[in-house]
Amino acid sequence: MIPFLGGIIALLLLFILWQALRLREHGRQLQYIRTKLNGIMASGSQERLLLFNSDPALQQLLGTLNDLLNVNHKGAVERVRLEQSMRHMLANISHDLKTPLTVVLGYIETLLQDHDLPAGEREAMLRTIHAKAQEVIALMNRFFDLAKLESGDKEIPLTRVELGELCRRNILSFYELLSTGGSDVQIEIPDEPLYIMGNEEALDRVLGNLLSNAITYGGDGGVLGLKLFQKDDKVYVEVWDKGKGIAEGHQDKIFERLYTLEDSRNRDYQGSGLGLTITKRLTEQMNGSITLTSKPYVKTVFTLSFRRLEF
Repeated sequence: MIPFLGGIIALLLLFILWQALRLREHGRQLQYIRTKLNGIMASGSQERLLLFNSDPALQQLLGTLNDLLNVNHKGAVERVRLEQSMRHMLANISHDLKTPLTVVLGYIETLLQDHDLPAGEREAMLRTIHAKAQEVIALMNRFFDLAKLESGDKEIPLTRVELGELCRRNILSFYELLSTGGSDVQIEIPDEPLYIMGNEEALDRVLGNLLSNAITYGGDGGVLGLKLFQKDDKVYVEVWDKGKGIAEGHQDKIFERLYTLEDSRNRDYQGSGLGLTITKRLTEQMNGSITLTSKPYVKTVFTLSFRRLEF
């Protein structure tokens, strides 16, 4: 009997010892996790926790912590990107407001100081001041439009729209400008009516922005195209040119608010960087999408896509 009890006691002691060692190991591993987490969070590194342990609970905890670290890292990268975008945006806002306001102030000072200025020159300066003030107002209106679109305050009622007629109307509004500039215009619009759920005012603005953009930045290619077609259950509108295009490094940023290419910062290519952002937001509010493909001096294509209505 005594040997049997002795064996039981020995087993219990071994079990207690094993549990104590196990708890000590768990404590050591938890301490490692805490120390490693603090180090990763402090340094912002992309390291992840490594723990070789057969305990399912610890493995699950480790997996969840690594998932949180991944989320935190993505958030940090996004914050850096947003900060860079904000700095770029503020620089562009400053430029786009400063340029016309500098002209306005310069002319006003001239008008105030030179009382003997000929009437013709005075009138020309006043007209320039008026035009520059309108530029500032138009820019601020675009800012407000974008702010409303992004906040959801600007509702766009959708109705049945026939895209063929709308495309014809928009390309015709630029036809005189294109002809004067000597550009060839290639239009492909089917006779068959193609309907979508959209908003005519928003679609006019979208196409107007894309056509104006193609004329401004792609005019040196000598040709501008507008193509409307259907494929499966979608309707597509392509606005294209064969100008200098958009380099691959810029293509993923072209729809960002206030993003402009370097050429848009000289006198021949002035732009606020808001047109394509507003175009994208309007398209998305009509449940459509917009994409860009570009090979400089080969073909640059902005493609709108909408679900087709069958009635």
